[in-house]
Amino acid sequence: MSRIQLENVTKKFGKVTALDGVTLDIKDKEFFVLFGPAGAGKTTILNCIAGIQLPEEGVVKFDGEIVNLVDAAHRDTAMVFENYALYPQMTVYDNMASPLRSKLYKKDEEYIKEKIQSVAEMMKMDYLLERLPSQLSNGQKQRVAMGRALVRSPRVYLMDEPLAHLDAKLRNSMRTELKEIQANFGTTSIYVTHDFMEAMSLGDRIAIINEGKVVQIGTGDEIYYMPCNEFVAQLMGDPEINLFTGALTKSGDKYMLAVEGLDKTYELPAEKDLYAKLDELGLDKIDMGMRPQHLKYSFEPKEGYLKCIVYSYESIGNKSVIVAEATDGKQLRMIAPNGLSVKIDQDVYVDMKIDNAMFFDADTKVYLTRYNEAVIKQFAAEQEG
Repeated sequence: MSRIQLENVTKKFGKVTALDGVTLDIKDKEFFVLFGPAGAGKTTILNCIAGIQLPEEGVVKFDGEIVNLVDAAHRDTAMVFENYALYPQMTVYDNMASPLRSKLYKKDEEYIKEKIQSVAEMMKMDYLLERLPSQLSNGQKQRVAMGRALVRSPRVYLMDEPLAHLDAKLRNSMRTELKEIQANFGTTSIYVTHDFMEAMSLGDRIAIINEGKVVQIGTGDEIYYMPCNEFVAQLMGDPEINLFTGALTKSGDKYMLAVEGLDKTYELPAEKDLYAKLDELGLDKIDMGMRPQHLKYSFEPKEGYLKCIVYSYESIGNKSVIVAEATDGKQLRMIAPNGLSVKIDQDVYVDMKIDNAMFFDADTKVYLTRYNEAVIKQFAAEQEG
C-alpha cells in the first residue's frame, strides 16, 4: 500500500478552476474520505491521483515519488466509479477477473478463481457469478464493480460514491463491510461521498472540499464538534445545525448573548477557557451554532422556554425532526422521537442547552470557540490515537 500526497495541485477546465492549490497527505493504510457538496472537486482529486487527469500545477506523490508523468495504467490504482463501467458481454465472473487477466497484472487462472470466490462470498454475491450485467439490479452491478476492484492488491483504492445506487438497507450493511474489508486488506483507500453518515462512519480522517479547495481536515469528531467555519458546521449534521446571530455583552463577570429574532437573552456558561477566549476576542456580535439534539421542547408552557409554533414535523428513519417557528419567522430545528402526535401550527415551547453551543465570527463566519473546547480536543486526540 502507499502514502499518497498532493502538493498545491491545481486543475483547470477552460476558465473553470476545478482544483485550487489542493494539498493532502494521506497515510499508508488509511481510510480517507473526501466529503463536500456536488461540484466541489472531489472526483477531480481522485482522477488526478489515478492519472486520468493531469494537473496544470502541483505534484502527486506515491510513497514520496512524483508520479505526474506516470500514465494511469502504471500507477497501480483500482478505481470504483459511480456508474459501474461493467463489460456488458462478460459474466460477473469475467468482469471481476478482467483486471487479473490484463498484461500488467496477469495472474494464473487458479489464483483468479480463488480470489474471485473469496471476494464474491465476502460481498454476498457468489450466486451471481454466471450472470450478465443485464440480468443484475443496479445494486448488484455496483457490488460487482466494487468486487472487480477488490480482487486486486493495488497501491491505493479510489472509490467515487460506490454506494450511491444501493438501497438504504444494503448501503448501511456495505458501509460496515467496506470498513472491515479495508481493515483486513490493510489498504490505503480514498473514498468520495456527499453523504454525511458515510463520511462519519467510514473515514479515519475526513477532508472537507468546497469550490476546489480543502476547507478542513480531521477526524469525524474533530470536524463535527469543532468545525472551522459555519459552512462546515452546516455540512456536518442531519438535520442541519441551527445558527443564530446575537449581541454579546458582559454583565459583571457574566457574558450575555441577546439572540436576534428570538427576543431572548441567554447567559453563557461560566467556563474559564470559554470566557478567556471571549475576553481575548473582544467582539460585540457573534453567531451561535446549536445542534438540533441540543434543543429541548415542550407542548406545555415552561418557565424560560420560548413560545413558537410547529412549522413542520417529519419522520426520518429512527427519529423525527420538528421545525418550530418563532414570532419573527426564525426557524429552529430539533430532534424528537417517532410517533408524537403533532399538529402543524400548534404551540411548542423551546429551550436551548447553551453549554453545547459553538460560536462563530458574525462577519467572517469562522469558528471561534465553544464550551469545554479543551475536553473535546482531548477526546478527539484520544479517538485518533
